[in-house]
Amino acid sequence: MITLALESTAKTASVAIAKDGKVLYMSQSNNGLTHSEQLLPMAEQAMKTTHLTVDDLSLLSCTVGPGSFTGVRIAASMIKGFAMGKDIPAVGVSTLHSLAQNLMPLSGIFCPVMDARREQVYTALFSSDGKTLTRLTEDTAISFEELSKKLEAYSEMPIYFVGDGYEVAHRYMQNTSVRVKETPMALIWQNAASTAILAEKLYSEGKGVSAKELMPTYLRLPQAERERLAGTLHTPTVE
Repeated sequence: MITLALESTAKTASVAIAKDGKVLYMSQSNNGLTHSEQLLPMAEQAMKTTHLTVDDLSLLSCTVGPGSFTGVRIAASMIKGFAMGKDIPAVGVSTLHSLAQNLMPLSGIFCPVMDARREQVYTALFSSDGKTLTRLTEDTAISFEELSKKLEAYSEMPIYFVGDGYEVAHRYMQNTSVRVKETPMALIWQNAASTAILAEKLYSEGKGVSAKELMPTYLRLPQAERERLAGTLHTPTVE
């Protein structure tokens, strides 16, 4: 199985190609360019470097959220484009699950944290014995206070943060009873290699869909939609 995976749910853009659980290629960029500018060229370079074409691909994947609404849509749209006219299955991977995969084969409690704004983080909890990653909670958006209370239940185990909320989460926990281990810098950011590895596993469990069915996962509505429902979205008057 050969898998192409894309990650664009936060500031980092990443592309990876895996074959039967082994990463053949991974690139990562955080240079300030938009995902719409760089993700497709990165994918094309990945295919060129590995001497592959779309016809060689067995599986397409991207992280489908939580994260940037625009970034999630860009990757999902690209996956649909790659699959156009071809019968290539797809798998959508939770961004938080992919982040937790970064930390394998460490052991302990893995806590992905992504900036959800409004003084909240997107998060979920996973446990690892160094070989198997097990989900403990569903993806959610909660406050740091709520997160610290959840982590107190695992105070006797090593706890690791991962994700773009890493630094602010660490700072907050310094004023609580929760003690968090340092995560190696190279493992903190989102990367498509973890997405590719998880996609192959999920596909083997029967969780593949057609590329047309691949959909973003939003834990809350985009801001414009929230404002519309609250009746606060300004509609310009035409004179």
